[in-house]
Order: sequence, then structure tokens, then C-alpha cells
Amino acid sequence: MNICKSLLVIFFVFFSSHNVIADDKIEHKIAVLVNEDVITSYDIIQRLKLTAIIQGINLNAQNTQLMVNNVVDELIREKVKLSKINEYQIKVKDEEYTEFEINFFIRNKINQDEIVNLLRENKINYQELKKYLMGELAWNKLINGLFFRLTSISDLEVDEVISKNPSLSVEQAENLVIQRQLDLQSSKLLRDILNEATIEYK
Repeated sequence: MNICKSLLVIFFVFFSSHNVIADDKIEHKIAVLVNEDVITSYDIIQRLKLTAIIQGINLNAQNTQLMVNNVVDELIREKVKLSKINEYQIKVKDEEYTEFEINFFIRNKINQDEIVNLLRENKINYQELKKYLMGELAWNKLINGLFFRLTSISDLEVDEVISKNPSLSVEQAENLVIQRQLDLQSSKLLRDILNEATIEYK
């Protein structure tokens, strides 16, 4: 990863005296360049608020800077993922996205209506959430397309999974074994494209 500046430190004047979730008065200044793609201060604040709402975190002076740094790293990863998604021309159908979104709320035990209302109250465009989920789904499709045929399942691996989770069926255990292999390939590919990326912190 070619980094033109070694450290990103983002300070927002409202950290000390304002509720971060409620504050949307932030300029659209360029914060990071990922290759030629821009991440603005507005992007960071929108994702910061979105993450806090989804995870049920109350932002304060003690945790906000750490959250900001995590959000910046996440947005950088999304930019490089998107470049690879576009390279392979991965498309997501409407019905695929709808199912993925429903499963996201179920998996994270989130009430969709409550989240939608919180997003509206905090002036977060619902498209921010949709863009995030769409990116995750497209990346999953890319990883499956590239690496699923390379996966393999052994009885030993399946037995090991079931021994640790006796309630699982053989099919569920097999799916877990495959998913672990895909996750490893995903991590490796992401690491490789991050290493190739030029990242400049403003």
C-alpha cells in the first residue's frame, strides 16, 4: 500500500461540545484519496453516524476518534473492493439485494423500521446504508465467482465443525467449511489490492 502521508488524524470541532449523531454541519472536504477515488469528510461523518446507529454506540469524546479511524479504514477498503468489483463487472439484481438486506437486519437483530426512522432523524440518507450493503453483496459475489470452484470439503473438517457445534447438520457444517475457505481468499485478495493501492491522507 503506497501511503503518501503516514498518519491520518481527523479532528472535528464538535467532538467536545456536541452530540456527534445530531450534528450534520460538516464541509465536503477531501480527507483521503484512494488511487483516484475521493473520500470526503462528509462521507466519514455519514458512515460514522450510520455505524453508531447500527451498532447502538453512543459516540463521545472518548470513543469518537477511534471510531473515525475505523470508519476511514472501512471506507478505504470499500474503495479498493469497488475497483475490483467494477473490473469484473459484478452486477447485483434487485431481488438479490432485497434478500441480502432482510438477512442483514435479521442476522444483526435489528428492527428495520426503527433503523429507518433513526436514519431519517439523524439526516442520514438511506442510500448510505444501501450503498454499504450493496458493496458487501457485490464483493461476496465476486469472491464466490473467483474462488468457489477451488473450495473442497473433507470429512475431517466437517466432523471437527460438528464436534464444536453438535446442533449443526452435515450440510450446515459443510457450508461453514466452504465459507471459511472463501473468507481466507477474500482476506488475501483484499490485502493484495490494498498493497497495490495508492492512498493519500489529506
